[in-house]
Amino acid sequence: MNPSYDDLVLLAAVIRHRGFRRAAAEAGVSPSSLSERVRALEDRLGVRLLNRTTRSVSPTEAGEALMARIGPALEDLAQAVAATGLPADAPVGRLRINAPGAADTALGPLIAPFLATHPGVQMEIVIDNAFTDVVGEGFDAGVRYGERLDKDMIAVPLGGPERFVLVAAPALLDRVGRPERPEDLASLPCLRMRLPGGVMAWEFEKDGRTVRIQPQGPLTISDASMARTAALDGLGFFATFEAWARNDIADGRLVSLFEDWLPPFDGPFLYYPSRRHAPPALAAFVAFVRERNRVRG
Repeated sequence: MNPSYDDLVLLAAVIRHRGFRRAAAEAGVSPSSLSERVRALEDRLGVRLLNRTTRSVSPTEAGEALMARIGPALEDLAQAVAATGLPADAPVGRLRINAPGAADTALGPLIAPFLATHPGVQMEIVIDNAFTDVVGEGFDAGVRYGERLDKDMIAVPLGGPERFVLVAAPALLDRVGRPERPEDLASLPCLRMRLPGGVMAWEFEKDGRTVRIQPQGPLTISDASMARTAALDGLGFFATFEAWARNDIADGRLVSLFEDWLPPFDGPFLYYPSRRHAPPALAAFVAFVRERNRVRG
């Protein structure tokens, strides 16, 4: 994985100041956070860049060689940003976000307006359903649903409530019949979604009663787009996000079932490490999301 511009700037500051404290003050982050970022950079590059003792920090031979090559380039980039006419305090640099594919309906609509508001920021979004350690892998933030949030993280809602729907093609209903209760699905063909933690179970809730189904059927898949195609082809019943199926339901290609058994739930959250000073690009995105939430009410 290539190092980010922000990480290289932070490394240059540590080498220039020969320590983390003054470099952290300059960058507006905590010394411990800065140390974590540099260690993550070393892990990604597979080489030690700094010699650390209790009293001093100095570059290794590899660190000196890296700075000799990229130092002039960093200066050129800083001058190029200044030449764009952006305000001196405008956030610049790369914002790296790790997100599951399921979050696209909440995260996707935010990207264009945010980048239009902050032209000095470059976003990198990595779609990852494996719940990666965002700090350890060098991400600025992640997107997760509530049950996957770490307790020591700050979490900001990305959007409003969401809900699942259970859908089936009209041809499938003609062939196997329309189930009357969620329990009937246990003997009917279903499309199974495989997540990193295993095959996704289906939960239905009504009047305080919860029914949990472990779907069985002809196809197990980890890609929602291909599962949608299989559902349209009538291969099985399919549980998916309402936003993903809305057009197919409206056009009659899929039929929604058990509407009163599928209540809404909290949408995804943007989450990031709890620290006093967030990187400028992340701080700008958090402020942008909070303002959108305020306007939405």
